[in-house]
Amino acid sequence: MRIWTFILLGIACLVAAPVVVILTYLVIPSGDVWSHLAATVLPGYIINSLWLMLGVGAGTLILGVGTAWFVTMTSFPWRRFFEWSLIMPLAVPAYVIAFTYTGLLEYSGPVQTYLRELFGWSSVADYWFPQIRSLPGAIIMMTLVFYPYVYMLSRAAFLEQSVSVLDAGRTLGRNAGSTFVHVALPLARPAIVGGLALALMETLNDFGTVEFFAVDTFVTGIYRTWLGLGEPGVAAQLGSILMLFILALILMERWSRKGKVTYTVGSYKRLPRYSLSRSGSAAAFFMCLFPVFFGFILPVGAMLAWTVQTWAYVDSRFIQMALTSLYLSGITAFIAVLTALVLSYGHRLRPGKLNSAAVRMAGMGYAVPGAIIALGIMIPFTFVDNFIDGFARQYFNYSTGLILTGTWTALIFAYLVRFLAVSYNTVESSMAKVTPSMDGAARTLGLSASKTLFRVYGPIMRPSLLTAAVLVFVDVMKELPATLMMRPFGLQTLAIRSYELASDGLLKESSASSLAIVAVGIIPVIMLSFMISKARPGTKKRMPST
Repeated sequence: MRIWTFILLGIACLVAAPVVVILTYLVIPSGDVWSHLAATVLPGYIINSLWLMLGVGAGTLILGVGTAWFVTMTSFPWRRFFEWSLIMPLAVPAYVIAFTYTGLLEYSGPVQTYLRELFGWSSVADYWFPQIRSLPGAIIMMTLVFYPYVYMLSRAAFLEQSVSVLDAGRTLGRNAGSTFVHVALPLARPAIVGGLALALMETLNDFGTVEFFAVDTFVTGIYRTWLGLGEPGVAAQLGSILMLFILALILMERWSRKGKVTYTVGSYKRLPRYSLSRSGSAAAFFMCLFPVFFGFILPVGAMLAWTVQTWAYVDSRFIQMALTSLYLSGITAFIAVLTALVLSYGHRLRPGKLNSAAVRMAGMGYAVPGAIIALGIMIPFTFVDNFIDGFARQYFNYSTGLILTGTWTALIFAYLVRFLAVSYNTVESSMAKVTPSMDGAARTLGLSASKTLFRVYGPIMRPSLLTAAVLVFVDVMKELPATLMMRPFGLQTLAIRSYELASDGLLKESSASSLAIVAVGIIPVIMLSFMISKARPGTKKRMPST
């Protein structure tokens, strides 16, 4: 059984290595470049990052918590439609919605063109229009696509509320608003903070939106310092400071749950819904409609229209990029699920403190921005590539080239580090439902631990393994910073194509690749919506008591 401990520790060390590499630069002396950055652009990185976190945090809390309460605890028109549609913006990457709204709201876009025709304006000097490519614009774009993190966890917390507590609030004369503020909100606070932490981590990880909107943050600074100035060490120091922001978010989420344990009593009763007045129903309807319309319906509709207009731009290169994206996503999903299955099973066989720590280390990559992971991988991988090539040249008079960084190897490893936690959480929750008696039966039949894993657990957990693979597949399709920074020469994906075309001002031409990414992203969103709707105990008929 000790072999499983070694396997778990080996995987944990590999996955944690990029983060360790970055953190070591906190104690490495820096040169003049770092001093120059610290005196010029670093304050801007910090200020912009803080404003982004503050704005996106406030927006996601208002939209996520408010809509979750309305669809869970009140009755109003189209409530069932909003239950699942409020998750749909999660399928749209932040950089895609940024490109789309820029195309809609820029000077030559349909909105300003229509306003000029309507009011007879001839130039931009005749009127004022808000600048979409700005810090407030980035906050709005991220809020529209990141609020579902808060919505999902908040709704799950509201679904798990104790009916007895709600009935006590009704007995005391509390209406829907008072119950929400004084009863439901305090009980759901740990889940809400957890969703907020996820939204803020995605905010700090974003590259495409802030780069396109010319908002300087740590991620854009890492990209420019590494690829523009050719200073990976200084870029790593920027990454280490960004890691402190991430650590603060993790500690905030842990602190929100510290010492707060709630017990659900009477949870197997159907949740009572509050009846709203006509004005209250209208407010609930429009509050839920706002993020669905502006976060999904309008941008997807615009992308569909532009894709039809620019269909001639979809050529063989587009097909090749789509296939490359599918291959990368498929390979990573397979490796991630297999690794998660081994991690979960090894932890099940050897549930000690050491293995538990190893599993937590292996899952830390999801909290780390893709730019940091890319940098933490490229620094040691480049060293290994150069060492192997130098050794081969010296002793065999043969150049091996860039075996790791010049192929898909380093890029797929970066994806694995980034999204292993996604597959592990799904696989681990499914494995927990497999009874220990099955292990005993397999051993009685003479199966080893590895054969038991693939012959017994694999078929039983097939639906969850497929779910985990789909989640990783979609995340890899959407990932931009790691792909942009680590791609081998000549590699193009749908995400890179969309970003490059939009950066060149070809916003309509970028819609086809953006729409393809969104179409793939809808699949796990529908799955998540279905699972949340079934999360309330007691929604199905209970077995009669005997």
